[in-house]
This record gives sequence, structure tokens and C-alpha cells, in this order.
Amino acid sequence: MPLLPPAVRVAAFYTFAPIPDPAALALELRAFGAGHGLVGSIILATEGMNGTIAGAPEAMDAALARLRAVPGFATLSARCHDAERLPFARWKVKVKPEIVTMGVADIDASAAGIHVPPEEWNALISDPDTILIDARNDYEVAIGAFAGAIDPQTASFGDFPAWFDAQVEQWRAEGRTPRLAMYCTGGIRCEKSTALARARGFEEVYHLDGGILAYLAQIEERDSLWQGECFLFDERIAITHGERTGAASLCPRCGQPVAASAEGCGPCVEAGEA
Repeated sequence: MPLLPPAVRVAAFYTFAPIPDPAALALELRAFGAGHGLVGSIILATEGMNGTIAGAPEAMDAALARLRAVPGFATLSARCHDAERLPFARWKVKVKPEIVTMGVADIDASAAGIHVPPEEWNALISDPDTILIDARNDYEVAIGAFAGAIDPQTASFGDFPAWFDAQVEQWRAEGRTPRLAMYCTGGIRCEKSTALARARGFEEVYHLDGGILAYLAQIEERDSLWQGECFLFDERIAITHGERTGAASLCPRCGQPVAASAEGCGPCVEAGEA
């Protein structure tokens, strides 16, 4: 019996490329998505686009073709997976100052650090001269991270610059300008966090190309330095090696991820609410 086609396809993507009039493009994409039965959200800014969208496979093919037809976005790459049902309720296209909010003016993502492919990542972060930094939020780090990574313990990406600048002062007081390696879920936050590091005078700055998602897809578990699961902002909640759906759940009180081995999420446990 032939396999049935997937009912729904989900695609996550981002690209930094100039959009002269994001408001006009937003109007076009809102109409396009409504006409093709799409759900999910796209953020547009003059610096580029970032989104996670879903729909029937043929509608998704049309959607990605439409996005790649935007001048400057012909090479837009999307990470796709199939789902049994639509993971989002509505179709939204928003215009914001940034496609991922860091809140620091004049940080150019085109000046990001060196992209390191997953197959070369282990060697980089195993070098004792490399300082490894997790650019994600504290609730994401709580269910999985690379061994030895620094956790900035930030509640949002907007908190990262202040944390990083404090670290810079500490390193400078110690007379150090270390080699830095950063990682995040899919790579978008590291485009800006590594650009920030370079703007602060660091020359040896690297980040994991494609993020944790690419690493888990390409690196065999027996060779992996990843520990735990990777939190996702979609219906799967988390994945592990081989892109298998993880065992993490969402806290029924606050909605933060909870590792399968934990009694509850950190904040609720500390508050005695778990």
C-alpha cells in the first residue's frame, strides 16, 4: 500500500537581507497566506525575515516559492517537518524593528562570526582555549545544552547584550580576549550575538551553522557532545538526536519546558508550585 502524503508541512526559516518596504511586503504575504490556507507567523523588518509557517504540502511549496521570489531571498533555506494537524491557529505577518529582538542599535548580522558546520563543531568546542556560550534563554537551556557551555541565564534574547558586556569587562580585567563559540536553536540568534561580539572587538568568534537542529540531524548520538533535548517553539516541544521527538513536556502552570526526568520546571519548583 503506498504511503499517504503528509497532511501538514511545517517550515521554519530566516534570512538576513534588505527589505526596503516591509509594510508593503507584509500586505502581500497576508493576502497570499489567507488565500492558500496557511497558518503560523512571519516577522518582517528592513533587515530580513523570520518565520514558522504551516499548511498543506502543495500550499507550502507555493509559499516557499513566493518567499524566494522576494528580491534578495532566492537562497532562503527552510527546515521542514511533517505534522498530523495544523500546529497554529492563525496566519500572521508582522512588521517589527528586528526579526529577532536583541535591542542593540547598529549591529549588522552580515558581520556575524564564522559559521562552523556540525561535523567540525566538536573539535572547536573541545579545545580548552574556546569559551562556549549558549545564546538561548534559561528555560531552553534547562532541558538540554552542550557539555561545558556557559549559560547566561537570560529570560529573553534582549537580556543577552548586558550579560555579554559584563563578561567582556571581566575578561578585559583578566587581560583576556578569548576565542568564542556560540550556539542557539536554529542559528538566527547567533547571527546577532556573534556580530555583537565582533563589534566589541573579538576577532575569533564562531557559531554553529544551522544551530542545534542541524547538529542533532547530522551528528550520530554516539559522537555527540549534546546532552538532553532541544526545546522548540512548535507542537513537538523538543527533539533529540536524529530529530526524534523528545520526552519533554510543558509546565501546566507557566508553560515552560520540563525535562522528562524533572519534577517540574525550575521556577515553579523553586516557588513550591510544582
